[in-house]
Amino acid sequence: MSKRDFYEVLGLSKGASADEIKKAYRRKAKELHPDRNADNPDAESQFKEAGEAYEILKDAEKKAAYDRYGHAAFEGGMGGGGRGPSGMGGQGDFGSAFSDIFDDLFGNMGGQRGGGGGNRAQRGNDLRYNLRVTLEEAFSGLQKTITVPTSVGCGSCNGTGAEGGSEPQTCPTCSGMGKVRAQQGFFTVERTCPTCNGMGQTIKDPCKSCHGQGRVEKEKSLSVNIPAGVETGTRIRLAGEGEAGMRGGPTGDLYLFIEVRDHELFEREGNHLFCRVPVSMAKAAMGGDIEVPTIDGGRSRVKIPAGSQSGRQMRLRAKGMPALRGGGPGDMFIEMAVETPVNLTSRQKELLREFEELASDNNPQSSSFFNSVKSFWESMKG
Repeated sequence: MSKRDFYEVLGLSKGASADEIKKAYRRKAKELHPDRNADNPDAESQFKEAGEAYEILKDAEKKAAYDRYGHAAFEGGMGGGGRGPSGMGGQGDFGSAFSDIFDDLFGNMGGQRGGGGGNRAQRGNDLRYNLRVTLEEAFSGLQKTITVPTSVGCGSCNGTGAEGGSEPQTCPTCSGMGKVRAQQGFFTVERTCPTCNGMGQTIKDPCKSCHGQGRVEKEKSLSVNIPAGVETGTRIRLAGEGEAGMRGGPTGDLYLFIEVRDHELFEREGNHLFCRVPVSMAKAAMGGDIEVPTIDGGRSRVKIPAGSQSGRQMRLRAKGMPALRGGGPGDMFIEMAVETPVNLTSRQKELLREFEELASDNNPQSSSFFNSVKSFWESMKG
């Protein structure tokens, strides 16, 4: 079966320009790709036919020969030497053609084009710093100086990695792309360039201070503002305070992770604070006033109602933690813990015995509990 005219295959007229040929092949490659034409058994052969046509017409010399002699130019006796284009025995270097169109469709995703020799500087890593603060510091906010071990731009080479003001050179292996491609049958496999390790550049004379990295290890002191209301797990981003990039690349970010220490008096739940306050039996029974601490260092008087039991809570409004992202402060809850006296004297014991005899009807919880116990035992006997 005779081959179709290459211009006809791509839907072009004979005088088409190089740009028109490339655009036409791109359209055909998308239209005929086998992955998009599972129901068309002829798609793969047509796809390869378009690749063969493009391989000839994209090359100015081969195109001129084809325009003059047609297919005979590559079938022996007319300058072809019995071999097809690129030594493929007349089948066309389809892999090369597809690699070209692959470059056009996907090669610029990272901002690099083959042969561009662009700067392949890499962004520096982000850093994490765990910062512990007290509950009082979390309440009021603070400014704190921290020391971070990091990488900074090398001053000797101004971050280029090259000695004496010289400039890095475009890698000859990958032409600055940082990757090389190898043809394996139908597929093009892309790997990191072994010469420049993906940088796209090589340095003939590396800087002696940074050994070609463009950055050096150094501790950096930073003054950071911790807003009021932070809690354990709060993350604060400091843009541009991470590691310096390789060979002048952009700097990473620094992330502060906040941990609020436990407090000996207050327990925190969100924006609320809880304080457990011991109260004597006498004061819990008769009532009275107590003085309690607040997180801002102040004091508040709280009235204890007569007959209060352990676990009873009283609220102090707006005495809790401030809200980190706006809104009013939380509340503070006072939880009573009625305290039983210890190390009693003989006289104290005598008075308590007398009190117990007189107060047999003044303990409603005890009466209710033991009545329930009595009912339980009677039901078990039945």
